Amino acid sequence: MVSKRRLSRSEDKESLTEDASKTRKQPLSKKTKKSHIANEVEENDSIFVKLLKISGIILKTGESQNQLAVDQIAFQKKLFQTLRRHPSYPKIIEEFVSGLESYIEDEDSFRNCLLSCERLQDEEASMGASYSKSLIKLLLGIDILQPAIIKTLFEKLPEYFFENKNSDEINIPRLIVSQLKWLDRVVDGKDLTTKIMQLISIAPENLQHDIITSLPEIVGDSQHADVGKELSDLLIENTSLTVPILDVLSSLRLDPNFLLKVRQLVMDKLLSIRLEDLPVIIKFILHSITAMDALEVISELREKLDLQHCVLPSRLQASQVKLKSKGRASSSGNQESSGQNCIILLFDVIKSAIRYEKTISEAWIKAIENTASVSEHKVFDLVMLFIIYSTNTQTKKYIERVLRNKIRSGCIQEQLLQSTFSIHYLVLKDMCSSILSLAQSLLHSPDQSIISFGSLLYKYAFKFFDTYCQQEVVGALVTHICSGNEAEVDTALDVLLELVVLNPSAMMMNAVFVKGILDYLDNISPQQIRKLFYVLSTLAFSKQNEASSHIQDDMHLVIRKQLSSTVFKYKLIGIIGAVTMAGIMAADRSESSSLTQDRTNLSDEQCTQVTSLLQLVHSCSEQSPQASALYYDEFANLIQHEKLDPKALEWVGHTICNDFQDAFVVDSCVVPEGDFPFPVKALYGLEEYNTQDGIAINLLPLLFSQDFAKDGGPVTSQESGQKLVSPLCLAPYFRLLRLCVERQHNGNLEEIDGLLDCPVFLTDLEPGERLESMSAKECSFMCSLIFLTLNWFREIVNAFCRETSPEMKGKVLTRLKHIVELQIILEKYLAVTPDYVPPLGNFDVETLDITPHTVTAISAKIRKKGKIERKQETDGSKTSSSDTLSEEKNSECDPTPSHKGPLNKEFTGKEEKTSLLLHNSHAFFRELDIEVFSILHCGLVTKFILDTEMHTENKGSRNIGFSHLQQRSAQEIVHCVFQLLTPMCNHLENIHNYFQCLAAENHSVVDGPGVKVQEYHIMSSCYQRLLQIFHGLFACQSFHYLQNFHQSIPSFQCALYLIRLLMVILEKSTASTQNKEKIASLARQFLCRVWPSGDKEKSNISNDQLHALLCIYLEHTDSILKAIEEIAGVGIPELINSPKDASSSTFPTLTRHTFVVFFRVMMAELEKTVKKIEPGTAADSQQIHEEKLLYWNMAVRDFSILINLIKVFDSHPVLHVCLKYGRLFVEAFLKQCMPLLDFSFRKHREDVLSLLETFQLDTRLLHHLCGHSKIHQDTRLTQHVPLLKKTLELLVCRVKAMLTLNNCREAFWLGNLKNRDLQGEEIKSQNSQESTADESEDDMSSQASKSKATEDGEEDEVSAGEKEQDSDESYDDSD
Repeated sequence: MVSKRRLSRSEDKESLTEDASKTRKQPLSKKTKKSHIANEVEENDSIFVKLLKISGIILKTGESQNQLAVDQIAFQKKLFQTLRRHPSYPKIIEEFVSGLESYIEDEDSFRNCLLSCERLQDEEASMGASYSKSLIKLLLGIDILQPAIIKTLFEKLPEYFFENKNSDEINIPRLIVSQLKWLDRVVDGKDLTTKIMQLISIAPENLQHDIITSLPEIVGDSQHADVGKELSDLLIENTSLTVPILDVLSSLRLDPNFLLKVRQLVMDKLLSIRLEDLPVIIKFILHSITAMDALEVISELREKLDLQHCVLPSRLQASQVKLKSKGRASSSGNQESSGQNCIILLFDVIKSAIRYEKTISEAWIKAIENTASVSEHKVFDLVMLFIIYSTNTQTKKYIERVLRNKIRSGCIQEQLLQSTFSIHYLVLKDMCSSILSLAQSLLHSPDQSIISFGSLLYKYAFKFFDTYCQQEVVGALVTHICSGNEAEVDTALDVLLELVVLNPSAMMMNAVFVKGILDYLDNISPQQIRKLFYVLSTLAFSKQNEASSHIQDDMHLVIRKQLSSTVFKYKLIGIIGAVTMAGIMAADRSESSSLTQDRTNLSDEQCTQVTSLLQLVHSCSEQSPQASALYYDEFANLIQHEKLDPKALEWVGHTICNDFQDAFVVDSCVVPEGDFPFPVKALYGLEEYNTQDGIAINLLPLLFSQDFAKDGGPVTSQESGQKLVSPLCLAPYFRLLRLCVERQHNGNLEEIDGLLDCPVFLTDLEPGERLESMSAKECSFMCSLIFLTLNWFREIVNAFCRETSPEMKGKVLTRLKHIVELQIILEKYLAVTPDYVPPLGNFDVETLDITPHTVTAISAKIRKKGKIERKQETDGSKTSSSDTLSEEKNSECDPTPSHKGPLNKEFTGKEEKTSLLLHNSHAFFRELDIEVFSILHCGLVTKFILDTEMHTENKGSRNIGFSHLQQRSAQEIVHCVFQLLTPMCNHLENIHNYFQCLAAENHSVVDGPGVKVQEYHIMSSCYQRLLQIFHGLFACQSFHYLQNFHQSIPSFQCALYLIRLLMVILEKSTASTQNKEKIASLARQFLCRVWPSGDKEKSNISNDQLHALLCIYLEHTDSILKAIEEIAGVGIPELINSPKDASSSTFPTLTRHTFVVFFRVMMAELEKTVKKIEPGTAADSQQIHEEKLLYWNMAVRDFSILINLIKVFDSHPVLHVCLKYGRLFVEAFLKQCMPLLDFSFRKHREDVLSLLETFQLDTRLLHHLCGHSKIHQDTRLTQHVPLLKKTLELLVCRVKAMLTLNNCREAFWLGNLKNRDLQGEEIKSQNSQESTADESEDDMSSQASKSKATEDGEEDEVSAGEKEQDSDESYDDSD
C-alpha cells in the first residue's frame, strides 16, 4: 500500500506542475474578479495577509504564484508560533481563517492558493529543486489550523461541482481534493472521513470517481474500516462506481470477513457488469480468494462469467476479417477492437493471478473437473485450461488427465473447441507452443477419442493462428508421421488432408516440410501411403504450378524408383503413389475447385501425362501377378472414389477393361483340353446354356498353366503363343471392369450381367472318399482352385448386390449359398493339407510372406479342447484398429468350443474345426463391400442365408482386407449402417418368434426330441450375432424394445450380449435409475434360469461370461449386501444339500463347478462396497452414525457367511480368493469402520461389541487359513500370509486403542492363539514355543506397534519368513 501511495503522490506532483504551467500560458479569466494589477504583491490589512507575510509567504495577484521566502517547514513553524503567542489566541485562529475565506472568494486568489508556491531563488535553493507545496497544503500541515481549513475547503468545493475546468483549463475540484492527500498528520481523522463520505454522496459522478480513488491517500489506517463500510453501502446504491470502489477496497486494510461479504456482493452483480469493467472486478475477486474458499469462489465465478456472449458474432467476423486483410480502421472497428482488448486484458489479469497463486490455478482445474454435465461446460473452461497449461508447468500432467477424462465422457466436444478458437483466437495465439505441446501429448494416447481431440487442436491452431504457428503445426504433424506409431501417423495424415482442403494456399507455403516425408516411407502402411500421396499430389498440381513444380519432380523420381524395385514392398509404394497421383491429375474439373486448375476439361497434354504414368505402372507390374492385381485394385478404388475426367475414363475403358474377356472368358460349350490332373467341368452356372452364346470363366486351366509354369513343365496348347495371365488377377480385374462400367453407365451393369450367371470351369470339388488317396500337391491345387472360386463369387456379390429386380436378387442370394457350400468343401481339404499357403486375395500388404497359422497347431488345440480367446465387448467404432476389429468379428461369429451341449454337440463337432480353419485363412479372401449388407433388406430368408450372413461377416474382417472400408469416410459408413437397423430389427423379431414357437411346441424344453439340431444352432448363432451388432453400434432403439427379447434368449452368451446392449443404452438414458433396476432384475432372471445342459465334465457356461453377468447384477442392484446375503445364505446352502452334479434350485447357474466364480465376485464386490463407505467423524450426526453402524453390521455378517464357506469348499482357487480379499476387507474395516466405532461405542456399546465379536471369529478363521497354507507349503497361498498376519495384528492394536479411548481398557485381554487347520484341529507339527500364561500385555502392544509402523511400507517387501505374532483378541462387556 505504501508503494501505491508514493506512486499516486508522484502523479499528483506531475498533474499539479502541468496545471501550473497551463495557468501561466492561459489568458486571464473573463469572469468578474477584483481589480488587480498583474504580478503585484497583495496589499491587505487583514490579519491573514500580515501573518503570512511575517511567516515568509508573499501573496501575489493575477496569475503569479505565491512566493515562499523561507523553507516550508520553517514557514509552518513560524506561523504556528506566531498564532500561539498572539495575545488573542485562540480567537486569532478564527480571524485568520475568516481572512482566508475572504481572500479565496476571488477565483484567481483561490487558484493561487491551491497551486504550488514559488520559492525565491537563491544560491542555496537553486542547488536542490525540492517540491514546493501550495499555501492550502502548508496551512493544513499546522494542527491548530487543519480542522478549520478542511471545513472551509469542503464548504468551498460544492461551488465547483458542475465546473470540471475553469477558463484556465484547471480542474478546481480535483485540486481541492489533492490538498487532502498525504497529510503528515490528520488531527481529527473521523471527522475528515465523515465529511469526505458526505461529500461523495452529493458530488456528481465524475467527481465521485476522483474522490473515491483518492481515499487511500487521504484517510488514515484507523479509518479504513469505516471507509470500507461506507463504500460497500455505496456499492449497493450505485453500480456505476463499482470499478473505483473495488480498486480502493483492494488498497485498504480491511477485515477478511468484510472483504468476503463485498466479494459476494460483487459476485451477485457479475452478470450485469459491463465488459469494460470486468478486468478490475475479476482482479478484486481473485485477490480476495483464500485457500479455504478458493474452490467455492472459482466454481461460482466460472458459472457466472460467460465471455462467449460478451463478443457479438458480427464483431467476431469483423475482427477476423480485420486480422487477415488488415483493412481500414473505422469507428465500429475501434469498438470491436476495444471489446477484444478488454477480453485480452481480462485474461492477462487471470494469468497474473494463477501465475503467483497456486491455489487459484488448482481450484480452477478442480472446478472444471467437478463439472459433470455436458451442457455446463463452456468456452471459458477450455480457455482457462489452456492458460493454466501454458502458465504453470507443475499442473500440466493434472490438466492432461482432466482433459482426457472429459473427452472420454463426451463433456468436451468438437463444437465447444471450435467455438473456443473462433472467439478467443487472439488470446490463444500467444499460447501456440503450449497448445501444440498439449496436442502432441494427446496424440500419444491409446484412446481414439483423445487422439481425435488432439488432431482438432492442430487443425484449429492452423486455421486461426498466424503464419509462424501454421509452420509449427505442419512441422509437428510431419514429426508424428515419421514417428512410426500407427495411430499417430494415421491421425497426422488425416489432419494434413483436412488442412489441404481447408487452406491450400497456406499449406502450399509449408509444402517443403510435407515433401520431406518421402524419405521416411519404410514404416508407413499402404493406406497411409495413399493419404500421403494424395496430400502431395494435391499440393503439386494445385493452381500454383510454378511454386509446386519441384514437388512434382520429386514425386516422379520417388515413384519411378519404387516401381523399378524388385522388392514387393517398395513396388507397392510406387503403384499406390502413381495411381493416387494420376487420380489428382485426371480429376474431373467440370466443377470448379480451389484445389485444381481453372480449366474445365483435361487438356491433351495432361491426358498424355496421365496415360503415360499409368502405362508405366502397368509395364512395371505385369511381370508379377501380385503387383498386377494390386494395380487393378488401386485403379478400381480410384474410379470408385474419385470422379475422373471423361477422357481419362474413356482411355481406361478402351485400353484396360476390354482385355478382361480375352484373358478370362471362354465359350461354355467348348471344354478346354489339356493334360489336366482332374476332368474339367462347367459348374455353378445359374442358367442352362444350350446355345453357342454361353460363356464361362476359364479358371482351372489358367491355374493349372500357372502351376506348371512355376514347376517348369510344358505349357498347354491353349496357352502357347499368347501371354500367360494369372488367375490371381481374376477378381481384381473384374472389380476394375465392374466399377468402370458402373461409372460410365451411371450404375447400370447390363453390359456385364452375364458374368453373374455364367459357370466356372472347375472339376468335381466334393472330395468324398478320394480325399485320403490324393497327393499333397493335388490337395493344394484343389485348395487354390476353391479359394480363387470363392474370391470370384465374392466379387460377383460385391458387384450385383444392389440390383433391385427380384430375379437378380435371387441370383445374388444363390451365389451366397455357393460361397457357404464352397467353404464347407474347402475345410475338408485344409484339414489334410497342413502346410498349404493360399493365394492372396488382398494385395495392399507390405510383404508377400503371409501364411496362415499352421493347422497342426490348431489341431493340437482342438485335441486339448482349448478355447478360443475372445473379446466380449466391441466398441462399434469404425476408427478402431483393424486388428481389434478382426479379432472381435472372427472370434465372435461362431460359438466357442466350450459351449457344446447335447443339443449342438453333433453339429458343432465339425463346426468347431471349420471355424478355426476359416479364422486362420480370412486374410486370403476378397473383401466384401459394405453395400453387400443391403441383402438384409430381403426380409426373412431361409436358414442358409442366415448362415451366409454370419460367414461373410467372418471372412470380411481382418487386418489386411479392410482397404476398401478404410477408404470410406465415417459419415458414409454410419449412413449405410443406420439404413440396416430396421431390417436387422426385423430379423431379430423373427428369430425371437422362432424361439418362442419352438418353446411352445416343445413345452419349454429347448433340447427336446423335436428340435432340429443344426437349425437351432444356426438360429442361435444369428441371434447372438445380431445382439453383438446392436451392442457395437448402439442402435437407437428404445430400452423397452430390446428388453422385451429376454424371454426368447436361447443361450447364456446371448443373454450377456443383451444385458451389455441395454447397459450401453442406459448410459444415454434419461431414466437411468429405473432402467438400472431393470438391468439388475434382468441379470438376476438370467442367473436364475435353467440353460441347456452341458457335458458332464463341465458346464456350458464359461466362467468369464458368468463372472461378467454376476458383476453386472451386483453393480446394478439396489442393495449389494442383500443380494450377496441371498446368494450366500440361500443359494449356496441349497447347493451344499444337493447331489454332486446338481445345482442350486434358486440359482441354477450356481453349481460346484461355478462356485468359485460366485465366491470370487461376491468377495470382490463386498470389499469394493465397504471401501466406498466414508469413515465416521465426530461432526456427523447421531443418525448418520447409526446408519453406518447398521451397514457395517450387514457387511460383517455377509463376510462371516462367505468366510465360513471355506470349511466346505476348500479348493485352491477358493482359498486364494479368501486370503486376497479377506485381507483387503480387514484393511477396509481398519480404515473405514474403526473411526466410526470410536464415536459410537458409548451410545451403542452392545452393537459395537457384538460386531467386534462376530468379526473376531472371522479373523480367527483367517488365522487358521494361514496355518493351513503353511502346512501344505503352497507358495501361491503363503505369499499372502505375511501381509494378512500384519493386518490382523494391526486390528488387535486398533481395537485396544478404541477401547482405551472410551475408558474401557479392561475389556481387552490377550492370549496365545494356537495354529489350527480349517477344521479347527490343532497343528501338532508347529515349532513355535508356547509363551507363558502371564505374558505381559505391554510386550504385545510394542510388537503390534512395531507392526503398525511398517504398515506404510511396500507390501511386496514383507518377507514370507518374518516372525509372526500369533495372538487372539477377546472383548468383554465389562467396564
